[in-house]
Amino acid sequence: MLKIFKTKQRMLVTAALMTGLLGAGTVNANIDSIHFLIPGGAGGGWDGTARGTGEALTNAGLINNASYENMSGGGGGKAIAHLIETADQAQGTLMVNSTPIVIRSLSKVFPQSFRDLTPIAATIGDFGAFVVKADSKYKTFNDVIADYKADPRSVNIAGGSARGSMDHLVAAMAFKAAGANPNNVKYLAFDGGGKAMASLLSGEAGLLSTGFSEALALAAAGEVRILVMTGDQRSDAAPNVQTLKEQGYNATFVNWRGFFGAPSLSNAQADEYAQTLAQMYSTPEWEKVRSRNGWTEIFKPRAEFVTFLEEQEEVVGNLMRELGFL
Repeated sequence: MLKIFKTKQRMLVTAALMTGLLGAGTVNANIDSIHFLIPGGAGGGWDGTARGTGEALTNAGLINNASYENMSGGGGGKAIAHLIETADQAQGTLMVNSTPIVIRSLSKVFPQSFRDLTPIAATIGDFGAFVVKADSKYKTFNDVIADYKADPRSVNIAGGSARGSMDHLVAAMAFKAAGANPNNVKYLAFDGGGKAMASLLSGEAGLLSTGFSEALALAAAGEVRILVMTGDQRSDAAPNVQTLKEQGYNATFVNWRGFFGAPSLSNAQADEYAQTLAQMYSTPEWEKVRSRNGWTEIFKPRAEFVTFLEEQEEVVGNLMRELGFL
């Protein structure tokens, strides 16, 4: 089975668990506000994760204010470099990121890695999904594969990230599971989910590779359909959407999303951020945001997050080499 990493469907974070994971000290973090740095444009998964997290934290009263800054460019490298270069002024900033920070570091899209930042916590997982226009001829992923096998260049797949990155890798994984040559996937790279969506609606692309939470929001607008998703099983958020496995393809994928602080952030400050995020899980405000987006909880704070990143770097690197991306 092609599987980038395994996750539990849902993890309830209790005060006892937080104490065990984060060490001694109160879970009442002394954080008034958070400035969320988003390495991509509006409408993408990073954007939705940061704004959804800020919404839950403020509505639950865990912080008083949340602000947001979209800084796209360089496959996310511009925001990473900015956070490092302005570290002394960025003590109140958390940058959202996800599996692409591992992928793009491996492929040298930017010179930095997660080791140049202060990992705070992985917070959620988001499955991949393939989306088509509402009036598309494709009814199942089998239909896409049939066209692809007849003529690989006839299937254009759009994604809101660069070639060899997340959306491309998920598409390649799915096509490889279908017995097709993933290196022949015609992938159209865009800077952000909004531009990739415009490509789909204009007919430039026949298929959009994106996160499941983004796909839910797009489908709610009525202009697209979710063709298939990459979870181990169907999501309660969209129980009518089949998985790749249900359609006969032995492949699953889930992308973590989480937060990083500036490299100069102290351990005490980093622990406070992690504790604040941990508290969020037990609030109804968070459950509202989580269920609305179809997110899976995969809370991994501080040292556990670093260990996980190191393991994923090895697993993803091996997969990228197998698929010819490295």
